[in-house]
Formats: sequence, C-alpha cells, structure tokens
Amino acid sequence: MAGKKELFGRGALQAVIDLKPPSKGKTQRRRKPAKPGWAQMISVIIPAHNEEDYIGLTLDAVNRQNYPYFEVIVIANGCTDRTAAIAVDNCHRLVVLSDKGLGVARNLGAKLARGELLLFLDADTLLEPGALETIANKFSRRYAAGTLKGCPDGDRFSFRLIYWVKNFLHRWSIHEGSSGVILCWKRNFVSTRGFDEALQVRENSELIHRLKRFGRYRYIGETTATTSMRRYQTAGTGKTVRLWFKLWLQSLFSDLRNKNYDTIR
Repeated sequence: MAGKKELFGRGALQAVIDLKPPSKGKTQRRRKPAKPGWAQMISVIIPAHNEEDYIGLTLDAVNRQNYPYFEVIVIANGCTDRTAAIAVDNCHRLVVLSDKGLGVARNLGAKLARGELLLFLDADTLLEPGALETIANKFSRRYAAGTLKGCPDGDRFSFRLIYWVKNFLHRWSIHEGSSGVILCWKRNFVSTRGFDEALQVRENSELIHRLKRFGRYRYIGETTATTSMRRYQTAGTGKTVRLWFKLWLQSLFSDLRNKNYDTIR
C-alpha cells in the first residue's frame, strides 16, 4: 500500500489486510434508491485490544446496518487472544499492531479510512439497527463532533442512572463527551492531528474540544449505542464513578498524560 512506511513508522505494524470493498448494504436490492443525504461514506473505526468476547457481536451489529455506504476498519492492537481471527471475516480492512495503544490505533484507522464521516466505535459497543442511517441524516456539516444516546448492557438501577446522567449532560452540552461512539468529519480530524496518543484518559473529551473549532457538538438521541458495563462490574460502580469525577477535576488544573486506567482484560 502506498505510503505505508510513512503511516506506520513505529515498528509495531504486523499486517494491513484489505478483505473486501466498502459495503453497499446486504439488502440493497430490496431497498428504494438512497436519499440525497446518504451520499457520504461512513468509516466505522474499531480499535480492539483482547476483545474476543465482544468484537464478534459488535461487528455483527455494524454489518446488519441498512445504510448502503460504509466500511469497517478493525485495528487489533497488542492482542494475545483471537480478536484478529474473529474480525478477519467480518470487516473490510484489518490492521494488526503488536503493541497496545488506543490513540495510535484510532489514528491509524482514520488515516486508512476512505469515508468522509468517521465513526469511532468502542469494541464492546453495539449500534442499534438503523443507527448509520440516522447518523447520516442527523450529523450534517454544521456539526464537528458528536455522539449517540448511550445505553448500558445491564438492567441495574445504578447503570441506568449513570447513563441517564451521561445522556442528560451530552444532550444539553453541559459536558460534550461520548458514549462508546465519536462522530467527526475526516477533514476536521486530520486538521486537528487526531487523538493525542500520549493521553490514556479523557482522550475523547480532549479531541472533541479541539474539533469544536470547526463547528458544533451534536448529541443524536434518535438512536442508541449499547455499551458494556464491565469496568463498573469489575471495579465497582462507586469506585468507577469516583474515578471519572476525580479525572474530570484533575483535567481542569493539570496534565493527564501520566494517568492510566486499570486494565480489565
């Protein structure tokens, strides 16, 4: 691939595999012609580190979307499990990196993306049927960054309360963050130089803050993204909420580049 040396100069690249052309929808023959607002290609970028328990379901939810123009790029980074083996038959392009790195993985995926609209999707997050169609119609050029309505994958009251609060904050732009999904235009992403690869915490909010110089933040409440609550289940709900709040306070007064989340897989 042209430019590979320039794009992957870190010595961590193991493979870039082009598996199939971008999708035009599995049910294209049964659908009416695409609406004018559907012209843009959406690149779904999924960084994955040891996600063999989730990546299959995540990819299945994407591939069942009824939007006709999208591609799926999976960046398996630092995996020691079957993540890449599961992804290889269910995405359009697979990148395998020997080293773990969320920011690096996302930035490489964006550089390889063919689409105008980038959708960064967590590997443990499921898009609702019809989500890409809703995004294509709701996320216009006036918006520079956005997310979807979040939903927990468990029915505990504490989980539902957490996401009610998150959705409220996002909807009214009290906190312009993400719920397993980040939306932006590739041109703007490139102009901001993408994710800060030195940040391991609050990297999503930091990117969204920089993207906002190109336009407004958009919370799309007409469709949902269901996200795993495994961090809350593993570390405890109270402890995790306190950690988020502590990091938010620290981000106001200090540099978070030396902070890291505890690994849960």
